[in-house]
Parts: sequence; structure tokens; C-alpha cells
Amino acid sequence: MALGRPLQDLEITIEEREKLILLVRRPKTAQAMALRAKIVLSCAQGLKNEEAAEKCDVSRATVGKWRERFRLFRLEGLLDEPRPGAPRSITDTQVEQVVTKTLETMPKHATHWSTRLMAKQTDLSQTAIVRIWRTFGLQPHRVENFKLSKDPQFVEKVRDIVGLYLNPPERAMVLCVDEKSQIQALNRTQPMLPLAPGLPARQTHDYERHGVTSLFAALDVASGVTISSCYRRHRHQEFLRFLDEIDDNVPNDLEIHLVMDNYATHKVAAVRRWLLRHPRYHIHFTPTSASALGKSRPVALG
Repeated sequence: MALGRPLQDLEITIEEREKLILLVRRPKTAQAMALRAKIVLSCAQGLKNEEAAEKCDVSRATVGKWRERFRLFRLEGLLDEPRPGAPRSITDTQVEQVVTKTLETMPKHATHWSTRLMAKQTDLSQTAIVRIWRTFGLQPHRVENFKLSKDPQFVEKVRDIVGLYLNPPERAMVLCVDEKSQIQALNRTQPMLPLAPGLPARQTHDYERHGVTSLFAALDVASGVTISSCYRRHRHQEFLRFLDEIDDNVPNDLEIHLVMDNYATHKVAAVRRWLLRHPRYHIHFTPTSASALGKSRPVALG
């Protein structure tokens, strides 16, 4: 004599049967979903729970669960129910406190907030602080630099240089001119060992100092070709020598537009006299405190 509650008849529509068969046969169906559909189809054939369990190679309790879920909720009952999980241990007020303190305060005897300092101040775990900062995109350890130009002709100079890059004059060459001073001239104490199979190139850790040098360079915006030279010092005399080198390396039939920053070496009387003797050269100074404007176009090209 069978014990337990009598089974409810499981009736399915034609559309539901087709959907269940598709779930069983479709190769991309999740294995769990395909098994549930197979259980329901077996029960719909009139099999008892024990028989369906043996056919699907599952327990009788599993058959009973999905049979009842389908009877009550139909196809949607075969989907996984949302799992509640652990309740939140951090309130919105605590999150707001962390964000506000990060944005509006500074820690004592420290340059910036760390996760450990903030956790100690708010009585939260370090992991919780990491999650909150990541959620709100906060990175107190990072500092970026900016500079606002106070040049009264800032707009005019920007338009002049940007227009020169985007629409250069015909029969002209645009050169970005700059200097890098105080470059250490170093030489390794032993010759460098070349690259070999399985070994990278190698060099000694120690080196000899040979003073400093200054690099003068002029970049052709159109071609990316650079005219460059190194000099021992960084004065207007060296800059005049570099202008002569530029003049020796550019075509004689082109107008030359030089984009430069406001370094004092570029504006001395000797340089102005050189420009007067070479009328095909045209100077375009970048705005004060915005010398990067002169390098933006060449960097983009490179």
C-alpha cells in the first residue's frame, strides 16, 4: 500500500510540451534546465515520481520538487529562484559617511587617506572601504597636475597654433622647437652584453658620469622627421647655432614656421636680429604656462 499524498495529475499544453522538448534537445540549454524539463515531460507521461526519478537518474525528492513547481508556476517555475543571501551589514548612512570623509577631510599626520586609516576612523573593515571606494571611483592616493594659463592672449595664441597644425600654409614647413636641458651624460663601466637566445641584453648596474648635456630638437609636424643636436650649455648662443643648423637642413624655397615656448633664450636681441636676417622664418609662441600646446600635435602624429 502506497503512503503519502496522492499525486496531482500533471497536464501540459501543446505549446508547453514543444517548449519542454526544445529545452531538452537544444545543445545550448543549461544542463540543470534540460534536466528539469525532462523530469516534467516524464511526469506528464503518467509516470510516478519513483519511475520518473529512475528514468532521469535523480532522487524522488527532486522529481517531486520540480513536478510541483511546474504545476503551480508552469514554465517559469523551472527557473532558479533568487537566493536571498546574507543581509547588508553596512548601512547607507555609513557609506555616505565614508564618501563624505574621503572627499572633504584629510587625515591627521598623513598626506592622504588610506584604506586602513579610513577603516579605523569609521569602524569598518578595510575590505568594506575598498569596496566603497571602488564603487564610487575614489582614489585618494592619486594626484594629477594641472595648470591654468593666465596669458591675456591665450585664445588668440591657441587659435594661431591649432590653425597652423590643422591647416598649414602652402609651400611652408611647420617645426616644433624645444630644448631638454640637464640631461645626464652617463656611460656604463663595461660594454653591454648583446641579446642572445634565452637571455636578454645585459648591462652593468654602475656607470660613470660625464657631466650634463642639453638636447635641442625641431620636429617637422608633417613628416615626423626631427632635426636635433646636443650642446654642453643651454644659452642663446647654443640656440643660435641650432637655428643655423635648422636653416642648413630645410629646403630653401619654403617658408618656415617655428612653434616655441616662452623661454627667455628664444627672445633675446641676438635671436631677434637673426630672425630679421632670415625673413622666411615666422615665430609662433605658445601661451604662457601652456607649452604643451606646442607638442600636442606631434605627439598625436607619433
